[in-house]
Amino acid sequence: MLNRIEADYLIETPIDLWRAAEVMAGEQSSGTFLSLPGETAELKERSAARIEALEQLPDAQHPSLPGSAAKDDQSVQRARVTVSWPMDNIGADLPGLMTTVAGNLFELRQFSGLRILDIRMPDAFLQAFDGPRFGIEGTRRLAGVDDRPLIGTIIKPSVGLSPAETAALAKELAEAGIDFLKDDELQIDGAYCPFEERVDAVMAVLNDYADSTGKKPMFAFNLSGDVDQMRRRHDHVLARGGTCIMASLTSVGLSGFLSIARHAQLPIHAHRNGWGYLSRAPMLGWSYIAWQKFWRLAGADHMHCNGIRNKFFEADESVVASARECSTPLSADKPCTVMPVLSSGQSAEQIGDTWKALRTPDLIYAAGGGIMGHPGGPRAGVASLKQGWEAAMTEVPEKSWSARFPELATAVAAFRK
Repeated sequence: MLNRIEADYLIETPIDLWRAAEVMAGEQSSGTFLSLPGETAELKERSAARIEALEQLPDAQHPSLPGSAAKDDQSVQRARVTVSWPMDNIGADLPGLMTTVAGNLFELRQFSGLRILDIRMPDAFLQAFDGPRFGIEGTRRLAGVDDRPLIGTIIKPSVGLSPAETAALAKELAEAGIDFLKDDELQIDGAYCPFEERVDAVMAVLNDYADSTGKKPMFAFNLSGDVDQMRRRHDHVLARGGTCIMASLTSVGLSGFLSIARHAQLPIHAHRNGWGYLSRAPMLGWSYIAWQKFWRLAGADHMHCNGIRNKFFEADESVVASARECSTPLSADKPCTVMPVLSSGQSAEQIGDTWKALRTPDLIYAAGGGIMGHPGGPRAGVASLKQGWEAAMTEVPEKSWSARFPELATAVAAFRK
C-alpha cells in the first residue's frame, strides 16, 4: 500500500463491473462524467484513484435501492471492490478522508447498492493523529477496576429528572456498586436538568462517596453541542472532579469531535446514536468496521457496539465483529485500541454468550433495565452482573449459581426469554 489509502466496497450495479469501479474511482479523484482537457496523463498518474481488486459475487435478482439505472425487475451484479488513493490527495485529514472514501458515491445512478466495508490508512496518515488519550488502561485506572468488565448503566428516565433527582439516582447506584454511569444521549442541557447544575449535583454525591469508600464511579456527562459549548462543559466537569465526558458522534461530527478531543483531559465516551441510518440497509452506507476507525483516530476512548440479543436490529455476529475491532490495533505502531461498550437491552442473561464470543474482560457492560429491573432492586442488579462475569470467566456451571451467585440466578430466571 505504501503511501496510499485503501477502501473496500460492496457494490451492486446493472452495468459492467469494471466500468462501475472506474466510475467510482473517477468520481472520487480526478475524473468526472466526461473527459476534461486538464485531466492529463501526468495528473492521473499523480492523483487518480486506482482499482486494486475486484471480486465478482453472486447476482441479485432485483436492485436494492431506487433511483439507479437498473429496472425494478432487472437482475444486477454484485462485487467486492478495493479502490486506493494517494495520501497526497488529501494529506492527514480525517474529514477529507471521509469525503474521499464516501463523498458522492451513494448518489451515483450506476449503482443500486454501495456499502463501505473497510478502510486502511498508511502509517504516515495514522501517525498524524493522537488517538485515544486514555483507552482501555486509562479507563480501568480511573474506574478502579482491573480484572473484569466495567459494570455500567444509563440514567433513566432519559429526560425529565431534575439535577437533584439525577444525583439521588447516581448515589443509589454508586452505593449498589456500579462502576460506570452515563447520561442518556437525549439528556444534554434542557430546562428540567441544566448541564452545569446536573454536574454539580451528581459530582457532589460521587465525590462524597469516593471520600468515604475510596472508589469513585465514572459518570459520562453528555456535553454534545457546538465546539465552544463542549469545551466549557468539559472544563466544568473537570473542575468538579468528574472523570468522563460523552459526545454523540453523528451529532457533533468529525470536526467537532476532533476539537473537543484535542482539548479534553478526560476520557471520551463516544456514543453512536443515529448509527442505524448509516448502516441498516444492507446495500447502503457503512460497516462499523470502517466507520469506527475515524473516531478512534480522532480520540475516542470508548465506542458503543450494541450488545448480544440487543433490543435493536443488529445481528449478534455484527455486534461481536464490532467489539473485536475496537481492540484490534490499527497498526503495530499506532494501536488506537479503545474500550468497547456493550449495551441495548443487556442483562445477566447474555453475559455467558458475550464472554464465549469475545473472550476478553476489556469492555463496559452497560445495562439499564437489567439492573433497575432486577427483582431484588438495583443493588441486586449490579451484583448479578458482577456475578455473571465471574461465573462466565471462571466457568462456574449454572447448576451452582443458586448457592454461590443468588442474584445471578434470580436475574437469569427473570430475564431469560
